[in-house]
Amino acid sequence: MQANKHITSTQNPLIKKVLLLKEKSRERKKTGLFILEGLRELQIASNAGYDIDTILFCEGILENSSEIQTFSSDQLISVTLDIYKKLAYRDTTEGIIAILKSKNHELSSLKFENKNPLVLIAEAPEKPGNIGALLRTADAANLDAVLIANPKTDLYNPNIIRSSVGCIFSRNVKMGSTTEIISYLKKEGFQIFCAALSASKDYTTVDFNESTAIVVGTEHSGLSEEWLNNSAQNIIIPMEGEIDSMNVSVSAAILIFEAKRQRKLNK
Repeated sequence: MQANKHITSTQNPLIKKVLLLKEKSRERKKTGLFILEGLRELQIASNAGYDIDTILFCEGILENSSEIQTFSSDQLISVTLDIYKKLAYRDTTEGIIAILKSKNHELSSLKFENKNPLVLIAEAPEKPGNIGALLRTADAANLDAVLIANPKTDLYNPNIIRSSVGCIFSRNVKMGSTTEIISYLKKEGFQIFCAALSASKDYTTVDFNESTAIVVGTEHSGLSEEWLNNSAQNIIIPMEGEIDSMNVSVSAAILIFEAKRQRKLNK
């Protein structure tokens, strides 16, 4: 396989750069670059129009060399097994780590193709695993957008990319403050449904057919008063056990697919 060059030392400046991008959110924000690992994730990002800066690969691990040959040889750099193990963050690996350029996730860049969009909003999510799971749900339902209000975690955290299985690239993800997002939703005529315990209706009794924003908070603290004060209707998933909450990604999936079910019936 042709590559631009071969790196054998962990002291190589490019290897040090990859480690910084892997470990430091500040470095990702400063450079506008991030890393991902895995051929499937790289293909999804490439198909979604992400610019690829560099692809590092280890021939001793790479199972399907023909797939990587679709990329320019100028982008390809081979590394030794020892270097790859130092860079890799996944337990199971495919021998590919890439550096890509991040995209614009400002709310002002949000555009919709559908007349009555369905969007998911997550306020202040912190756990990368939950964010990744929300993005996978959004991809499964083909949502029009995912909006993260008051973000606490860098969107290109390697653990978010890993847990989303690349869905971070296939979805329309934007970020902003709670105030900014509420203002945007009202301007665009969205009905806001907040998942909350107080003053709530059974989620199956509300109409999700118009432009709709489903809003979920953290499992620990729920949604802020600002969201609850601007909700058209708080909604709840009735529970029959001892606890009154579920994992946020599970709750979001239930609400989203009820909205999808209603919309399918009304086509």
